[in-house]
Amino acid sequence: MKLTATSVSRAALVTALVATTAGAVVLSATSASAATTLGASAAQTGRYFGTAVAAGRLGDSTYVGILNREFDMVTAENEMKIDATEPNQNQFSYGNADRIVNLARSQGKRVRGHTLAWHSQQPAWMQRLEGSALRSAMLNHVTKVAQYYAGKIYAWDVVNEAFE
Repeated sequence: MKLTATSVSRAALVTALVATTAGAVVLSATSASAATTLGASAAQTGRYFGTAVAAGRLGDSTYVGILNREFDMVTAENEMKIDATEPNQNQFSYGNADRIVNLARSQGKRVRGHTLAWHSQQPAWMQRLEGSALRSAMLNHVTKVAQYYAGKIYAWDVVNEAFE
């Protein structure tokens, strides 16, 4: 990780962000016209700066403060996965995902949906299905969740890691 910052507080902020997000961050903000946030810095070159968000952390004012100030795109960490949104067949639950979506949208951020189908985090009821029953359940799940969030999610990771 390479950090070049105009102030110690910028370096401390990036350190905090790296501690709360996965992956590496490269920041170069040395000019006098540098943007004041990481999201604004990314926007100067036509990019966005996003992060995965855990609904359970939304009560942490430091976490939410950094989220609201620095990022312009949000992805739910686990709250939109199958086990969270359809814990029982045809019984949908959007509470924690809605918390993330509503916070992001209230702050003018885009939301990326993650993920409608994944080999992991499947609810027990789905693990017992095979063939056409599994296909039908997946089509129902994808359709219902995507319809529920229509107009709120700008892009979806529909299938994640479908093959070994």
